[in-house]
Amino acid sequence: MGIRVSVGGEDFDGLRKSGSYYVDKTELIYELVYKADNTVTLFTRPRRFGKTLNMSMMESFFDISRDSRFVFKGLDISKHEKFCQEWMNQFPVLFISFKDVDGLDFESAYRQLQSVIADYCKTIIHIIMAETTDPADRDIFERLRYQKASLSDIKGCLKTIMRMMKTVYGKPVILLIDEYDVPLAKASERNNAQNQYYMQMLDLIKGMLSVSLKTNEYLKFAVVTGCLRIAKESIFTGTNNFVAYSVLDERFSRFFGFTQEEVDRLLTAAGYVDKADIIKTWYDGYIFGCTPVYCPWDVVSYISALLYNREAAPKNYWKNTSGNGVIRDFVNHSDWGIPDKFEILMNGGSISQTISDEMTYDTLH
Repeated sequence: MGIRVSVGGEDFDGLRKSGSYYVDKTELIYELVYKADNTVTLFTRPRRFGKTLNMSMMESFFDISRDSRFVFKGLDISKHEKFCQEWMNQFPVLFISFKDVDGLDFESAYRQLQSVIADYCKTIIHIIMAETTDPADRDIFERLRYQKASLSDIKGCLKTIMRMMKTVYGKPVILLIDEYDVPLAKASERNNAQNQYYMQMLDLIKGMLSVSLKTNEYLKFAVVTGCLRIAKESIFTGTNNFVAYSVLDERFSRFFGFTQEEVDRLLTAAGYVDKADIIKTWYDGYIFGCTPVYCPWDVVSYISALLYNREAAPKNYWKNTSGNGVIRDFVNHSDWGIPDKFEILMNGGSISQTISDEMTYDTLH
């Protein structure tokens, strides 16, 4: 009664400090670090299922330059007192997102990636001031900051920054990469007949990930998110202790999307328990592993509308929040019978398909 909901809020600290309702996913940290203990973890989920907010939450928890006791007070992770003493705000964190890397061709997408890296460098400018920083690393950092870096500088930039952080803080770095596959998805959508744009972008992203994740002495552990698991042989070659959790895996399934229990608590807090059946009809129906979940973007958007107008009608809020180039491509292939399958689904029927999570964007067909 009187709760606030934030639609599209992806900044964990901002969400908590504003007093907006937060569906507690902090147990993910304990499960990931204490129980799983992977060197590199990849989570693949659809758009708008909480990947970025979870990454922001992890950044806040681990970041040695913050004091996060207030924003995590009363949340599930705070029950693990010894764990929090050992891990909260104890490590340098490099958190970067590739969600805005797009372009009509490789050159424009490359410039956008340079801009993303430059913007990040400006937020950690203090690391070049340390006396212990290697002058060669300082030079590379300045080229990155002013968008004058070479291709080899870009491929090695994450490891360079991690090495500088390790020098400054004396501790290995936790690396968080959000939406790692967006540049590849965009390249695939805009690809030319020669396949050049996609292959160039694949080489670049593969280089960045390989250098930063493979046998990196400055790495504590890494978490990577995306929509699609690109075949390990294509992009994660040689990465040690690499574990991927897709929508087919049960482990960690409850940490992306809203479970029935979480939706019930949210409706109770908002005073809209009477809307439970409507919300279930419209926004339930996803299954991650064996866990039924709701689309959080739709649920929060509808509750926000209800808080303004109790008689607000439900909508498909999710449909315009991401590119659908891959789906359009499939629908246009009439020889695969895809339109017929969509028609079956839209008429309330069901279809059975074999699913593979070992694929690449250029060979989805």
